[in-house]
Amino acid sequence: MTHTFVIAEIGINHNGDMNVVKQLIDAAHEAGCDAVKFQKRTLELVYAKEELDKPRESPWGTTNREQKQGLELTKENYDEIDQYCQEKGIEWFASAWDLESQKFLQQYDLKYNKVASALLTYRELLEEIASENKHTFVSTGMSTLEQIDAAVQIFKDAGCSFELMHTNSTYPMKVQDANILVMDTLRERYQCDVGYSGHESGVIVSCAAVSRGATSLERHITLDRAMYGSDQAASLEIGGLQRLVAYVRDIETALGSPVKKVMRTEVPIAKKLRKYNTL
Repeated sequence: MTHTFVIAEIGINHNGDMNVVKQLIDAAHEAGCDAVKFQKRTLELVYAKEELDKPRESPWGTTNREQKQGLELTKENYDEIDQYCQEKGIEWFASAWDLESQKFLQQYDLKYNKVASALLTYRELLEEIASENKHTFVSTGMSTLEQIDAAVQIFKDAGCSFELMHTNSTYPMKVQDANILVMDTLRERYQCDVGYSGHESGVIVSCAAVSRGATSLERHITLDRAMYGSDQAASLEIGGLQRLVAYVRDIETALGSPVKKVMRTEVPIAKKLRKYNTL
């Protein structure tokens, strides 16, 4: 039976609160997720000073800088996350948005890396990630096949294990923009595993992706979609996450085998209902 690697994307939905972080880790673990994921940025490298200095009202102040600083976790926070996930028995990793952040993550014994769709065209970052030789999930939103070609080649040249993740980079995504069949295109073109990173409301599209053979599934999670934050509306609350993981595991079981045969449970039914056997 196949096993879809389910990633609960905490991202920045913690709003800088370690109590929220731990509640979301607990929820992911209890729901049966395989890993939780965060986002790591060095603000001065990711954003121009002019962008950071722009006015923006948030719980942390009146500028863009204060808002983004409020969403970043500290070294002490990541130490605590690392210890907490070890205690819980769940993997964690993060998508780095700059080279310094990727090097920061190297101090932890993480099994996985993640390339966010926004960073797929950042060659230097991809080369740094591939050099670590950890299995890497590569999201492909906002990307052409030619851009994906170049990114895939970096991982192949480095001999680094990877899988692509089909995604649409809108929050929340409309169902008509899902194009789940693109997974088949990616699988055939690159001869690799293909997962799905979903930003839609609800779970139907994610279930369709698993039915289509997604080897991994990533969804943002939150305690409450009404909380502050740009990713909250495209996130699953705890009950939704629990339902999704349960559906995924049922789909895995239901997919079964491609071999057509009379099932053992059908034999007595056939004896009861099949009056004629003249073929």
